[in-house]
Amino acid sequence: MELKNKVALVTGAGKGIGKAIAAKLLEGGARVCINDVIAEDAEKAAIELAKLGGETFAVQADVSNPEDVKKMFELLFEQFGPIDILVNNAGIGDSLMVEDMTYTIWRKVIDVNLNAAFLCCKAAIQPMQKKKYGKIVNIASVAAKKISYHGGAHYTASKAGLLGFTRHLAYELAPYGINVNAVCPGATLTPLLISQKSKVELDQELCRFPMGKYCKPEDIADAVLFLCSEKSKMITGRAIDVDGGELLAWIDFASYKKNRKGYAKKHFEKSR
Repeated sequence: MELKNKVALVTGAGKGIGKAIAAKLLEGGARVCINDVIAEDAEKAAIELAKLGGETFAVQADVSNPEDVKKMFELLFEQFGPIDILVNNAGIGDSLMVEDMTYTIWRKVIDVNLNAAFLCCKAAIQPMQKKKYGKIVNIASVAAKKISYHGGAHYTASKAGLLGFTRHLAYELAPYGINVNAVCPGATLTPLLISQKSKVELDQELCRFPMGKYCKPEDIADAVLFLCSEKSKMITGRAIDVDGGELLAWIDFASYKKNRKGYAKKHFEKSR
C-alpha cells in the first residue's frame, strides 16, 4: 500500500481511463476524489470503486470553469485534507476539420483539455508546496507527438500544449519535491471507442500497432500509478507513451483521409 493515506483527485473519472486510474490509486492505498462533469457517472463510479476497500467520494464539476474548480478543491480539503496526487484526465474532442470548426468549438476543446489542467494545478500547488511533496500527472495523448488519428486540430493542439505545460511546471515545482509528468495513451479500448467502432473496424486498425493489440484503460492506469509512486521520485517533466508501439509506425494516411470526417459525430464527447 505505497500510497496509503495519500489524498488524490482524478478528473474525468466517471468512466474509461479516468475510472481505471482511480481504481489503481485506491488499490495503492490512496483516498480518491472522483470528478466528472456528469454527476451520475461520478457517483456511480465512486460507489463501484468503494467496493475495492478504499475511501472515495464523488464531485460533479466542470473543470474548465474556475468557480467549479475552486468549489471542488474546497470539498476535497473538507473531506480528505490537502491534496497529494492530482491526475488531470478530463478531456473531450471531435473529428471536425479546421474549415468546419467554429471558434466556440475550438475554444471548448482547449478549455477542457488544456486550461482545466492549469486551473487544477494552480489549485493544488500551494498545498503541495507546504508539504514539499506532490505528484501531478497530466493525461495527454500520442496526438501530442504527431497528430490525432481520430480527433481534430484542436485536440492535437490541446494535447501538445499540455506536454509543454507539463515540462515547464515540472521545472518550477522541482525545488519543492513535486513531480510533474504526463502519460500519452495511444488508442485505448474505452467504452467510448467501443461504442463508436464495430469490431471489424477496430480489427482493421490493428495494423497501426506493432504489438498487435489495443491498450486497455488499465494499461494507462499502471503508468499513472508508477508516476505517483516513490519508484519515480527522480522522474519529472517527462511524458510516458503507452501506445502498443503506435508511435513507432507511420500513420496510414489513406485510412486517415477516408475516416477523418466520419469517425466522430459533430458533437463533444463526454469522456474518453
